[in-house]
Amino acid sequence: MYLRHFQLKEYPFSLTPDTDFYFDYPGHREALNVLLLALRTGEGFIKVTGECGLGKTLMCRGLLNMLEGQCATAYVPDPLMSPAGLRVALVEELGISLPPRSNGHMALRAIRRRALELARENQRIVLLLDEAHQLPVKTLEAVRLLTNLETEKFKLLQVVMFGQPELDRRLRRRSMRQLLQRVSFSARLRPLTRSATQSYIAHRMRVAGCAHQSIFAADACADIHAASGGTPRVINVLCHKALMSAFGAGRAEVTADDARRAIVDTESARQPRKARSASSGVLSRAVQLFTPPGRPGLVR
Repeated sequence: MYLRHFQLKEYPFSLTPDTDFYFDYPGHREALNVLLLALRTGEGFIKVTGECGLGKTLMCRGLLNMLEGQCATAYVPDPLMSPAGLRVALVEELGISLPPRSNGHMALRAIRRRALELARENQRIVLLLDEAHQLPVKTLEAVRLLTNLETEKFKLLQVVMFGQPELDRRLRRRSMRQLLQRVSFSARLRPLTRSATQSYIAHRMRVAGCAHQSIFAADACADIHAASGGTPRVINVLCHKALMSAFGAGRAEVTADDARRAIVDTESARQPRKARSASSGVLSRAVQLFTPPGRPGLVR
């Protein structure tokens, strides 16, 4: 859409968790350091929580990349599964072959055998659970039992849970106290500050190929931070629309007016008091520029 106009090689604010765009924010770096330390010391359960849109999935995928070649990893992005489904997912992730119609006990034995084989190669299994706040209670209990796989010296399997704050509340229930006691390290992701938001926007533009010092004006960044609350996912939505607005007006810089139009056009953004004073007509203009007459459909 606006790539050629701003001389970009790719869209800088895609919502897909792309590790190439990872932003080394101090709060996120601290959480990542906690994860790496806990994994190196062999702790069984590690937990990372944060509100939606703060980058938990991106951190999870970044951690997977860092662990490559150092341990056997299993990534489960869909938490809505039964205990049996979790064991099957772990078997598949570890490349274990099971005979047809194998039951849960056979799957667990196969996982243990594979874990012991890896231990002899000085490797552990790290299970990463994304969206862990949605795990059913019985599946959470199955995860706890998986960490019973151990030798006299160390755990054969470590678990890293990424979830929204609801995960913390669930683990504080009395019925979950056994699992909570096993969580040895925790980290909490926080929103970006105002200055970090400006650095984050500049970083993503730079990774996308922007050769200019700054396309987003400082007051545009300030408005985007205020409207997003420092949540990266909302920042991405607002920045993408602000770029569309600037392009539609033929400008080389994203102004505060572009940011305000993006804010008014975004339901998840915090609206200013005079939210409807800014027209989103420029956004419509940007779309019209890339929609051939008589051919509605995908805007490319």
